[in-house]
Amino acid sequence: MASAAPNEFDFAVVGGGLVGAAIAWGMSRRGRRVAMLDEDDRALRASRGNFALVWVQSKGGGMSRYATWTRQSSDAWPQLAQALRTDTGLDVCLQQPGGLHLLLSQREMENRANALKRLHNQPDMVPFEYHMLDHAQVQKMLPQIGPEVAGASFCPLDGHVNALRLLRALHAGFQRQGGRYFPESAVERVEPAGSEFRVHTSSVEIAAQKIVLAAGLGNARLAPMVGLEAPVRPQRGQIMVTEKIAPFMDYVVHTIRQTDEGSVMISDSVEEAGFDISVGSEVLAVMADRAVRMFPHLGRLNVVRCWAALRVMPQDGYPIYDQSRVCPGAFFATCHSGVTLAAAHALLLCAWSPELSRSGPRAASGSKR
Repeated sequence: MASAAPNEFDFAVVGGGLVGAAIAWGMSRRGRRVAMLDEDDRALRASRGNFALVWVQSKGGGMSRYATWTRQSSDAWPQLAQALRTDTGLDVCLQQPGGLHLLLSQREMENRANALKRLHNQPDMVPFEYHMLDHAQVQKMLPQIGPEVAGASFCPLDGHVNALRLLRALHAGFQRQGGRYFPESAVERVEPAGSEFRVHTSSVEIAAQKIVLAAGLGNARLAPMVGLEAPVRPQRGQIMVTEKIAPFMDYVVHTIRQTDEGSVMISDSVEEAGFDISVGSEVLAVMADRAVRMFPHLGRLNVVRCWAALRVMPQDGYPIYDQSRVCPGAFFATCHSGVTLAAAHALLLCAWSPELSRSGPRAASGSKR
């Protein structure tokens, strides 16, 4: 059998962020010839601003199968972390000690308890363990909380990773498995051509039997080229990073996390600001105020960096995985939980290749039709 031409592949994955890299790594380790096409560092990458949580307790309101998909990914995360370490020698610093959603008033406590009850009362919901804790119970777990913390919801499944190291490990593992990485190759157009797709970029042209659009906000432009629709919008989130301090958190908090390097990350911003990635002092002030009310000693720390990034937010908030009816073999994947769902994308979704399920993942069930 004649060998494939240098720029001919089984799969072209468009997008080198956490979603695209996880899919590309998963495909390549299953023996597929995979090209990963990436933009340059001027791209509006959600991966650059990810808060790095592996978070179960808040996902799936309104769609129980999304909750199940999230739980499946959380359960698969230790396998992903070990596989990446075996492939690359890189430790992505996965920790899953459990997570706390801290609450600053009795009203917040009531709203949180009701939200979790609604989540678990959905049809076909697979329940997971969680607890509503009062101030004294939280203080036993996090001794440095402030007096204004009324309580928290706690889920033992939650955790976090080093998101930048995760992205590096996925890229390194992908290339060690034989994948071809094309940086600075923004896709300009995709042309169906018989039984394959021609992908034209700013620097190279490749051919692939199948294509996976995992380009985040760029999917909105690319999806119509293969008969798909990508209803995504940007949602801005801002992050503050403090100087490094001695470890003080044995658990993860949904808006405050201490990294493996010792710095503290604070993120409590959800803004509909279009494609604006500027940092606003008013929003940062609100974030800092809530953080200091939760952990008063944070008020003594220096902030060393602030930045904003754009979440890839589907219109209904749920992950979308679809296959084109017009151009069979063209798929797209998008979500705003690139870290949480990385294990599902790398280990579960890719196990169904070449038929990336149409209805199962879109409904976030993790089942294959």
